[in-house]
Amino acid sequence: MSANGNKRVGVLVMSYGTPESLEGVEAYYTHIRRGHPPTAEQLEDLTSRYRAIVGGVFPLRENTNRQVAALQRTLDELAGEGRYVCYQGLKHAAPFIEDGVAAMAADGVKEAVGIVLTPQYSIMSVGGYLKRAKEEADKHGVAFAGIEEYHLHPELIDALKKRVSEGLERLGGGSSDTMVLFSAHSLPEKILELKDPYPEQLLATSRAVAEAAGVEHWQFTWQSAGQTGQPWLGPDILETIERLGREGAKAMLIAPVGFVSDHLEVLYDIDIEAKRFAEERGIKLERIRMLNDDAQYMKAMAESVLAAIGERAL
Repeated sequence: MSANGNKRVGVLVMSYGTPESLEGVEAYYTHIRRGHPPTAEQLEDLTSRYRAIVGGVFPLRENTNRQVAALQRTLDELAGEGRYVCYQGLKHAAPFIEDGVAAMAADGVKEAVGIVLTPQYSIMSVGGYLKRAKEEADKHGVAFAGIEEYHLHPELIDALKKRVSEGLERLGGGSSDTMVLFSAHSLPEKILELKDPYPEQLLATSRAVAEAAGVEHWQFTWQSAGQTGQPWLGPDILETIERLGREGAKAMLIAPVGFVSDHLEVLYDIDIEAKRFAEERGIKLERIRMLNDDAQYMKAMAESVLAAIGERAL
């Protein structure tokens, strides 16, 4: 623990964010596009995806709220009630990252830890979150430590292992013609020039989960690439499904280890788009349960927060 053990430590829990309603999609999309409104076609494409998921609801916002509340409870259990105070900061929706830091400062918090609801580090994702948070914390005189990754935390790996094992049971136990596909959100290929650790960390998570679950037949694939006109990391999950189907795979279990919540990239890109694509090719496709506010996942995050404070003295 830090020298100021009697002081409250702020914990800024960060994620991408999502609109709260269908009416908020345009403003959200415009923020993602750095202030440039989407075309009518682009707006309809994104809005239709939200409509397609169960009842058009916005589970990511609800899930994030539950995750922050669950992390607060876990930290209270591990470190004593009141030692840590969780705040939320989103990249593309309110409360923004800067709002979360400002709220901490207004509450008198002088020391803070930032953690992102993404276990693997990329300079374009987690790095960007932490940079924004640190810049805002500096403005308010808040000492800030950022957690870059926790992709091999034992509790995280065990929670994912259990979900993979459950999924394979639903598919009949995992025969030789069943493939586990680990997936994550693609990023522009230019990250490779920066020697970004994101691809390697995702492979490390996938390998650890596969070994823990005793899975021999697995591959890693990318999903949900943006339409920016520049090349993104591949192969895409639909290309992988197509190829494996030609090679004889009859069943696939998708394990989106780069995501921790039920949200659009899971509920639409996998549950609707990929599932339909697979079924058209005679392939049975299942997905693991997402982590959401799973107790083991919360413990992985909480222990990462405690370690960050223990590693630096103020």
